[in-house]
Order: sequence, then structure tokens, then C-alpha cells
Amino acid sequence: MQNEDVWMVVPLYNEAAVIADVVHEARRVFPNIVCVDDGSRDASASLAARAGAAVVRHPVNLGQGAALQTGFDYALGDPAMRYVVTYDADGQHQIEDVRVMLERIRRGDVQVVFGSRFLDERTEASAPKRAVLRAAVAYTNLTTGTRLTDAHNGLRVLCRDVVERLDITQNRMAHASEIVAQIGSMRLDGAKVTYAEEPVHILYTDYSRAKGQSIWNAINILAELIWR
Repeated sequence: MQNEDVWMVVPLYNEAAVIADVVHEARRVFPNIVCVDDGSRDASASLAARAGAAVVRHPVNLGQGAALQTGFDYALGDPAMRYVVTYDADGQHQIEDVRVMLERIRRGDVQVVFGSRFLDERTEASAPKRAVLRAAVAYTNLTTGTRLTDAHNGLRVLCRDVVERLDITQNRMAHASEIVAQIGSMRLDGAKVTYAEEPVHILYTDYSRAKGQSIWNAINILAELIWR
């Protein structure tokens, strides 16, 4: 089966309405999915397992950063794993974008591929949200020495060597900038880790907006970056 060397890591918190569909769609292409149930109070974990994902549970809600680190540790337990994809549970990411990002990293000249919603016009975000997210990107670039257009996008592809060296300590919204900072300073075999961006389509639905993809979430990201 194709993509046996890929693990999708999906942080999961109270997504019972959509998680089964998200897992079913993803498993048509990527058989290895681990959902990290971060203290959900609904049936998210059982629905994800029924749809074919491996499920690891946090007994209490710790935050997306903690869920990603748990998922990384789980994926590293598979010696055949070469790449990890971080993927949101609310249905806003597109499997076709993951395919393109994997094709990019499999060429072997980069170790990380970040998804960016600002490299094409497919993502329909409000002007205020775009402005706040761009401010967050500018702050992240300034403080991490990286050059990205969208540092707070949950869709990423990372090679095993990078995943082995990541140590996420920011459990909440600032974890995305922490990942960028660690990658920006990381060295493999004496050389700096190389990265690229690929355009992705973030599909904002009424459901995902209600779950926290509003302008207020973008403002919270910026606030946490400044006062972390």
C-alpha cells in the first residue's frame, strides 16, 4: 500500500460531529493515522477508532501542542515511519494538499514542508483575520529567524529526523511558533534544516468557525505569542 511510511498526527478535542468523516477520507490515501484525544467530553475518540485511526488519549485537556508531541512520540514508535503529517480534526484541510506536500519533501532537498494559505487565493479569510495572522507571521519570523508566509497553519509535513528532535513545551496556541523556532535553529548532520512552503486551501466552514477559527482565535494567537 502506498504511503505506509507516513503517519498523520491529528489532535482531537470534541470533534464528534466530523472526525469520522475526516478519518475515513484521509485513510483512502494514508493508512496510518493517530488521533490524540485531548480530554474530549464527547464521543470523538470512539468515533475516530471506529473509522480506523489509532487513538491515544489524554485524561484531561492539555492543548494542541501537547497533543502533537504525544502523536509524534506514537509515530516514532513505528520504525518504518519516514514522514509525519500534522493535520487538523475539524475538516478544514485538504488531502490533495497533503499529497503535493509529500511529493515536495520526497524529492529529498528539504526536511520540512509548511502549508501556507497565503500563497494563492483559494482560502477565503476575512481581511481582519488575514491582517492579524500576517502580524503573527511577522512576529514569528522576527523572533525565530525564519522566513515564512503562514507560520500558524496546522498542516505540515516533517521528516523523521526532524520529528525526533522536536520537543514541544508550549501546549496552547504558541506551540506553532515554538515548532518554527526549533526547526529554524535545528541542525542535521552539521547543516541547518531546510524547509519550503506549499500553497494549501483552508476551508473555513460554519462548523470550523464555531470551533475557534474566527478572528478572535487569530487575535488570541497573536496575544499568546507576545505574552508567552
